[in-house]
Amino acid sequence: MNVRPRPGGKRPGPRSGGRPPRPRPKVDQARLAAYDVLRAVAAEDAYANLVLPERLRARGLEGRDAAFATELAAGTLRRQGTYDAVLSACARRPVTRIDPPVLDALRLGAHQLLSMRVPSHAAVGTTVDLVRQEVGHGPAGFVNAVLRRVAEQTLDAWVRAVAPDPGGDPRGFQVVWQSHPRWVVDALAESLGERADELDALLAADNEAPRVTLVARPGLVDREELLAVEGAEPTRWSPLGVTLGSGDPGAIEAVRRGRAAVQDEGSQLVALAALAVPLEGGHDRRWLDTCAGPGGKAALWGAEAARRGAHLLAGERAPHRAALVERAVAAVPAGVVEVVVADATDPPWGRDEFDRVVVDAPCSGLGALRRRPESRWRRTPGDVEALVPLQRALLDRAIDATRPGGLTAYVTCSPVLAETAGVVEQVLAGRNDVELLDADEVAADVLRAVPDHAGPLAGTVQLWPHRHGTDAMFLALLRRRQVVGRPSTG
Repeated sequence: MNVRPRPGGKRPGPRSGGRPPRPRPKVDQARLAAYDVLRAVAAEDAYANLVLPERLRARGLEGRDAAFATELAAGTLRRQGTYDAVLSACARRPVTRIDPPVLDALRLGAHQLLSMRVPSHAAVGTTVDLVRQEVGHGPAGFVNAVLRRVAEQTLDAWVRAVAPDPGGDPRGFQVVWQSHPRWVVDALAESLGERADELDALLAADNEAPRVTLVARPGLVDREELLAVEGAEPTRWSPLGVTLGSGDPGAIEAVRRGRAAVQDEGSQLVALAALAVPLEGGHDRRWLDTCAGPGGKAALWGAEAARRGAHLLAGERAPHRAALVERAVAAVPAGVVEVVVADATDPPWGRDEFDRVVVDAPCSGLGALRRRPESRWRRTPGDVEALVPLQRALLDRAIDATRPGGLTAYVTCSPVLAETAGVVEQVLAGRNDVELLDADEVAADVLRAVPDHAGPLAGTVQLWPHRHGTDAMFLALLRRRQVVGRPSTG
């Protein structure tokens, strides 16, 4: 039969294309959003908790789809060490020899196969389609073959196959099973001290997705307003805290207006404890937050300063983080908080100037691995070694800025002993004008109900994800003393 070509067209046949090409598979937006996050983390050193909301909005994801994308991205990052060990075995090559965009897709597929209730055919097929769309057709066959091998065993079976023998190398087994670098496992075990038998529970808690926790900033919103949100529950110990069951906190009016905010309960507790300490002599009107970015504690302290008739100076070295502080304190009455760009190791403020000072020092962040799952893969022991001198300098200058009889609160979101007890002990050893207070005595109203919170130094506080369901916040409260002559400093 003769086929008449259309006017201006060509007769169909092998030379003019033959069969039309198959339609390109369309990858669902949730998986694309999760892949976007992994690529941003790997290629741009982005923070997953910051980039994820942007990707969800860009992909138009809400409700169950947003929750699925969140679990895909965060869960994959948390269990990355485990999946890399499995993928190396299935690919028959180290993951360092796999192209990074392909490796991120394989990790997403492994998470669906080993830790989510996604049928094997769907996990494999959608990952292969994602690679074809985002990377190219070349690696699709390799991805298909590797993930089919992953699907042959359960997570438990794979860990038994690829991890060191727990009897001969228990820490090595935990590295694979609990997906933490070896040095982090060792540092956390040391931080637990005599309770090192809790190490498995701590590592497991780092791999659990935390509930979203809000703070009702004092004087700006009543906690009851937040508890009226569907699924909201009061936190166990912070009188200002509320946990959410699901949903976008940004959809809550009080959060949109800055009267409430997302803030971990541990962060709330240490901020409240520092505000509860009675001062000696003088007044209680000049407060300082020396490392204020991104602004959570500054906003809480600022709201309380407005209630007490105090003024808060919030210093932040990085201009972009100072801008975040400005945004965080926007709902605090005008004139109560002043935000300045300043290096707290060489500050523009004077000595003996403030009644209360908080230094939430830059740290390794190993106390917040639930919320920042990529941090465990970025940090190194060298990072801690580099941070400790900075932490000592920040605490020293914060004490200088505190008047005699006033309070300096040293806070880190890390339980690592070098960053907590080590810093405080070294600063105390170099000064004769400061004493370490017993937090249970001076902040009893805040800490009385919190169990097992004793820190590595007598009188300090250490919170834990596995014990308290909070980030691993450390707090030391120090009182500046009056001395005759110039105080000695280290």
